[in-house]
Amino acid sequence: MKFIDGARPITEAELQARNITRYHVTKFYAQQIANSGYYDQLKYIVEPSVEELDSPGVLDTSGEHDNTVVPGLQHKYAQTGLLLVTSRCASYCRFCFRKRLVGRDSDETVPDLAKVRQYIGCHPEMTNVLLSGGDPFVLSTAKLDEILTNLLPIRHLDSIRIGTKLFAFEPKRFEDPALPAFFQRIRDAGKTAVLVTHFDHIGEISVDAERNIRCLRAQGVQFLNQSVLLAKVNDDPEILAATFAKCHQMGVRPYYLFQARPVKAASHFQVPLRRGLEIARGVTQRLAGIEKTFKYIMSHYSGKIEILDLGDDGRVYMRYHQNKFPDRIGKIFSRPYIEPACWLDDLPE
Repeated sequence: MKFIDGARPITEAELQARNITRYHVTKFYAQQIANSGYYDQLKYIVEPSVEELDSPGVLDTSGEHDNTVVPGLQHKYAQTGLLLVTSRCASYCRFCFRKRLVGRDSDETVPDLAKVRQYIGCHPEMTNVLLSGGDPFVLSTAKLDEILTNLLPIRHLDSIRIGTKLFAFEPKRFEDPALPAFFQRIRDAGKTAVLVTHFDHIGEISVDAERNIRCLRAQGVQFLNQSVLLAKVNDDPEILAATFAKCHQMGVRPYYLFQARPVKAASHFQVPLRRGLEIARGVTQRLAGIEKTFKYIMSHYSGKIEILDLGDDGRVYMRYHQNKFPDRIGKIFSRPYIEPACWLDDLPE
């Protein structure tokens, strides 16, 4: 197998045992990163490294199995349903936190939309659904329309979110002439269409991506962006500030900067929390006030945790941005910091 670090013989059994995702990247993305001026950083997103072979961790870092209520549907936070609609992506990120299923045949994706519709219909506290996977936009627009047919009649749903990295990997997907009618269906149902893009680095934002985003914004689609803080890729406040400023310029609101998760075969992408806080602070120092819309987040088993600061007392201060238990939302807590902690579980209670 060809790794960034050189070719190495490896058996299929060893790849499976170590949860090494197969290599796959679109021609568009390969050309984009080669011509971006940032190839030495961006190659780590899609090209395998031998570090993956000895990168410890687990495969479900945020309790997705425990919060699955019907096959393919997770309900961890009261207002939000997370629907896994596919296990495929246009390209495979080496840091993926769902490498247990992405790029593989999986029974975790939704097999029966009727059961999903029935569950959501019985839970009026759920006001939005996030389509995820895999990448929903590898599905045909006709298949996405089928999913809408099951969701749009549910009156208490206010918005449909769709997470996608195809604006980076294959932006021409959004030139499909069937898409305007798809988003019009959402608006006609009185709901908001939100696309959550995944730009980790300004070098991923192509001319085609910007053009198609602006076109969809003109059709009433709202945009958010989430990024993952990745060692060797974007662990630089200059790079992230430039990425978020460009997103803001395009009308895409920087939303989350995620702490990389301790996923098996991907935990080498983690940055120590002290350094992560320095980077997040450096990003805010470089942005105008209206561009400072992101939160530095750890998506932990116990909830979505905003990482606030490392105090003079040597403790990391955090706040529950979202939690399964409503009384914990907004709660600030702290733990002693030890080097080189990268995750809540690395900190002593």
